Amino acid sequence: MAEITAAAVKDLREKSGAGMMDCKKALTETNGDMDAAIDWLRTKGLATAAKKSSRTAAEGLVGVAVEGTKGAAVEVNSETDFVAKNDQFQDFVRTVSKLALTTGNEIDALATAAYPGGEGTVADKLTSNVATIGENQTLRRAKVVEVAQGVVVPYVHNAAAPGLGKIGVLVALEGDAPVAEMESLGKQIAMHIAAAFPQALTEDGLDPAAIERERAIAAEKAAESGKPANIIEKMVEGAVAKYRKENALISQIFVMDNKTPIAQVIAAAAKAAGGSITLKDYVRFQLGEGIEKETSDFAAEVAAAAKG
Repeated sequence: MAEITAAAVKDLREKSGAGMMDCKKALTETNGDMDAAIDWLRTKGLATAAKKSSRTAAEGLVGVAVEGTKGAAVEVNSETDFVAKNDQFQDFVRTVSKLALTTGNEIDALATAAYPGGEGTVADKLTSNVATIGENQTLRRAKVVEVAQGVVVPYVHNAAAPGLGKIGVLVALEGDAPVAEMESLGKQIAMHIAAAFPQALTEDGLDPAAIERERAIAAEKAAESGKPANIIEKMVEGAVAKYRKENALISQIFVMDNKTPIAQVIAAAAKAAGGSITLKDYVRFQLGEGIEKETSDFAAEVAAAAKG
């Protein structure tokens, strides 16, 4: 029987995305044949796909799709970044992004939608992918934006493939300005959104709990200054106002020139284009945001797998 080295286990894990112990067993069962081991893992996956649901899926891809004046963004998670490079996974994310244009914001509606090609529902196809690719994958979220007149502009930062990447943005601009000018503006605002990470379109849309946390932090800092109560109150309110301004998209300073608020950028573009332009909505999905990722000692994991 061929010796199963830690390096071989690691290599198989990177190629298959499967767990360390599964990779060691696959190599043992196939006498160290890498290709046969991959096939063994895929076969095993068909029997254990449901058990993979307990694993943390915090990698994957964000997909964006636009048709006419409607756009959709979808996040599909996987366990490892390796899967994001898989053609089968990319095709799935691309397809469900287009389907979301019809199903809307509800992830359950997307999951139960018919998957093109007669392969059952989206959920059925996802289960099949889990089995054949060899690790857990989940539909996490979807959002659709639409305008009556205007444009929805997509942008993917550092795209892994057209319309797919780790940060996906949609900008919904409503108005009667020429489409070319609106698309150019939308692309610039989308790049700003990717970089500046606004928390809401306007200050009124900011999370009240987040504002209160900022207020508490500012109050604690101000109290340490030893200044009179009336001055402390002004310091706290000033800090909260700064937070609101910096986290609402419409009042953020445009990253392209580092001086002009987004609202003024839009107004100037509308004036130059000779028409109306209103920033109606936006989407910014960053892969894995808000997911608590599992951490592990990879060296220890390899050693444990090698020892059996």
